[in-house]
Amino acid sequence: MNLSLEYLIREPKIKLDKNPLLLLLHGYGSNEADLFSFASELPEEYYVISARAPYENKFSDHEQAKLSRDLIAQFIEELIANYPIDKKQVTLLGFSQGAILSQAIALSHPDKVQKVIALSGYISEPIFEENYKNNDFSNLQIFAAHGTVDQVIPVEWARKTKSFLTNLGIESVYNEYPIGHGVSPQVFNDFSNWLKQ
Repeated sequence: MNLSLEYLIREPKIKLDKNPLLLLLHGYGSNEADLFSFASELPEEYYVISARAPYENKFSDHEQAKLSRDLIAQFIEELIANYPIDKKQVTLLGFSQGAILSQAIALSHPDKVQKVIALSGYISEPIFEENYKNNDFSNLQIFAAHGTVDQVIPVEWARKTKSFLTNLGIESVYNEYPIGHGVSPQVFNDFSNWLKQ
């Protein structure tokens, strides 16, 4: 089937009428295979799909980031149309640039996304939909994690996440870890447990 983005897929081992989706969005300088290495460790009832970023470069400007945001929102709709995915159980898991984008998609389209796992990213309000504050966030939950010695994205940027989301009435968890720009076993364990709740 021809969908708008390149992707890797792990079908759910536990088949339901409609299965939840975990969509993985990688960071700058990486590709869809990077986060897909997690797939075998993720809950067995999920479709685990790792998408290749629409653009290979860093977000040099906000316009390109907004295009990516809308392309991935469209890609979620394509996946739901082509696979037996429960549209009320869509989770985005993003690392670095993928985390920045995941939060922008969720806050711009909370009707399409129910959970976000944002690893080593931050909130970038300029790439949200213009009137995003009018959205209904009552079904949205966000888990954010950041390394205290992150050499790529300063932890100070990430620390604004919790209060920003709380001000919008969004339920969130924000955890820090004594690591750099990466995903430690502890981070993986914590977000896996959060996902199962």
